[in-house]
Amino acid sequence: MVGYTGKILRINLTEGKITTEPLNMELAKKYLSGRGLGGKMCFDEVGPDVDPLSQENKIFISAGVLTGTNAPTGGRYMVVTKSPLNGAIASSNSGGYWGAQLKFAGWDMVILEGKAVNPQYISILDDKVEIKDAAHLWGQDVYATTAALLEEFGDPKAKVLTIGPAGENLSMNAAIMNDKFRAAGRSGVGAVMGSKNLKAIVCRGTGKVENAKPDDMKKVLRSALAKIKENGVTGQGLPTYGTAILVNIINESGIFPFKNFQDSYDPDADLTSGETMTEKHLIKKDPCFRCPIACGRYNKWKGGEGGGPEYEAVWSFGGDCGVHDYDAIHVANDLCNKLGMDSISAGCTIAVAMELVQRGYIKQEELEGVPLEFGNSQGMVEWTRKMGYAEGALGAKLAAGSYRLAEAYGHPELSMSVKKLDIPAYDPRGIQGHGLQYATNNRGGCHVRGYMVSPEILGLPQKLDKDSLEGKAGWVKIFQDLTAVIDSIGMCLFTSFALGLSDYTEIINAVTGCNYTDEEILQCGERIWNLERLQNLRIGMTKADDTLPKRLLEVPIQSGSSKGSVHRLPELLPAYYSERGWDENGVPTAETLAKLGI
Repeated sequence: MVGYTGKILRINLTEGKITTEPLNMELAKKYLSGRGLGGKMCFDEVGPDVDPLSQENKIFISAGVLTGTNAPTGGRYMVVTKSPLNGAIASSNSGGYWGAQLKFAGWDMVILEGKAVNPQYISILDDKVEIKDAAHLWGQDVYATTAALLEEFGDPKAKVLTIGPAGENLSMNAAIMNDKFRAAGRSGVGAVMGSKNLKAIVCRGTGKVENAKPDDMKKVLRSALAKIKENGVTGQGLPTYGTAILVNIINESGIFPFKNFQDSYDPDADLTSGETMTEKHLIKKDPCFRCPIACGRYNKWKGGEGGGPEYEAVWSFGGDCGVHDYDAIHVANDLCNKLGMDSISAGCTIAVAMELVQRGYIKQEELEGVPLEFGNSQGMVEWTRKMGYAEGALGAKLAAGSYRLAEAYGHPELSMSVKKLDIPAYDPRGIQGHGLQYATNNRGGCHVRGYMVSPEILGLPQKLDKDSLEGKAGWVKIFQDLTAVIDSIGMCLFTSFALGLSDYTEIINAVTGCNYTDEEILQCGERIWNLERLQNLRIGMTKADDTLPKRLLEVPIQSGSSKGSVHRLPELLPAYYSERGWDENGVPTAETLAKLGI
């Protein structure tokens, strides 16, 4: 199949051994690439009893079959490993240009095994791969590491993937960063890389990725690009205002979590909106590889400039912390980029800490004179820095993530997380389908594995009543399966605002030369989802883990247009299991697994 390079790079850091192996094309046909193939190989090679931070864990950095092609947004890659946060398969997605360089260098995937005795980094120039000493880089932040490696490599077209101090300190919020401002952010993947004493991978490829059917690809691209341009979200909203355009939309829908989900409406939300960002802070757009949407922002703030923040970070450091100071939000987001942290979980952890202080569980003497209270932007920024460096007793507790932080004070229920992963910027009490996908999400509280905000709020591909339960289980299943496909081919989820299943099938077939049907492509996504479910089951997760924080099930939203709502998960979960072909305990039946060839 064209699109794949057909080669995997396997690096054993314990032995300093570099080997090449052929891509298993039978598995690629069933699981595509990216999240799917990386997940399958991780499932097969990393057992359920492996400690995620031990040298027995592995990292699968997997490009998509469309990564590096001329497919719109075809530049993404996945980091797949066993998550230290909850033991599930972590598959964290990132954009930018690094993934395309990996494909240009001739590799579909890099597998990292073992643990280096001393800090190392990896240099990839096409098929020339070297493991090099990184003692001079250990302790350096993402920006300094990126600059140093580009200078050492000597090619401005090279791209750097690295961890920061958070990853070195094994923080549960640690991300893997690339191109300075892009993040494979969630599930603690940066901690796994840090546990291996691996600082970075610098990559440069001089090849290219072909299309099997160039004429078909031209036709398909014309159609897809026209749909993206004509769509109100991908052609107007996101290019003009970035992802933070959602601030006012979500707030007006009454589902903008405020002060650690104590409410879901912020009367001053416009102070941190995408419109305000564009008017007062935007320097230029910062698109990823082959992206016609260009939602990325390069902004200025008092005392600096840099990438982002995206909507989720605007919310996590803004509304979730009760902060309306956009300069402070920018600084906190920049600290996440610089220190290598997931900006969603970092901000959520600060918000949980603020509520722990509010309720008297964290004592004033633990704060070292630095305020930690809702609305205090100075304290929010300083505690973000302390968390990144695991500085001091409380800084170390923050670095463990919101669930472990709240648990340490005897109140895990104050962590607004699912399977220990923080819920992002949409209150499920006022958006029933999206709440169901939070609860059933294989990696935990994640919004990008079945973005039901699209139909329930934005009306794409059709408008659904956000408070209704009718048909939501089926919608969630389809969105989850389609997202698994998009994650596995190397395109951006945002294209799904404008494109449908048939568009993706046509692009995949034009690149690979295959003749997939729509049903076969969607079944690939269903297969990926079920395999991830099996991983959760074999590490001991049960139906009880498919839930939401007690607050969201029992305490109604206090104000705004969704006032009085709670999430009605018990009514939705049985229907979802039935749609999935799982038994009443959420276990895939033998018939379902046989149908999917698992």
